[in-house]
Amino acid sequence: MSSICIYGNPALRKTAECVGSVTNEVRALVDRMLKIMYTADGIGLAAGQVGETCAVFVLDVPAEADKNDDGFPSNPSVTMPLVFINPEVIGASDEVDTKEEGCLSFPKLYVSVTRSKEVVVRFQDRNGNAQMLNAKGLLARAIQHEMDHLNGLLLFDHMSKATKMKHALLFRKFKKANK
Repeated sequence: MSSICIYGNPALRKTAECVGSVTNEVRALVDRMLKIMYTADGIGLAAGQVGETCAVFVLDVPAEADKNDDGFPSNPSVTMPLVFINPEVIGASDEVDTKEEGCLSFPKLYVSVTRSKEVVVRFQDRNGNAQMLNAKGLLARAIQHEMDHLNGLLLFDHMSKATKMKHALLFRKFKKANK
């Protein structure tokens, strides 16, 4: 059985709870999440996707996949992986784009999602230090995707009715696997 919760698992719909303090237990969760994410070939994973209810997510966006239209890195000074504890998006650009997204909780499914091209996020790192990050491109998209998870929102919620109908059999399969 996968250690990642698949669509239909009620844990995915829970709203994350604030982490009181960054303890060794929280850091151990972060390490476990990174291992699971890498094993699944993902670029992001929220705590809810592994059945935890704390406001934590991890990201490792490959630099070669996160470039501006001019071919230069979108976030050249950002070192991966990133750990977000108690994240809060405090700003988002009005400029948006629509791109296909996948999700480890929806294996082999990709759908178009419209998101802000740039976000500013405030969070704590794995040591509990306050951080602020201005993210662009794929990193900004990934942050918004994982923030959705912390709020109990899923890729499914971004789909049109037609897309939901197109993949209805797959969704039933996911839900059946959770019983």
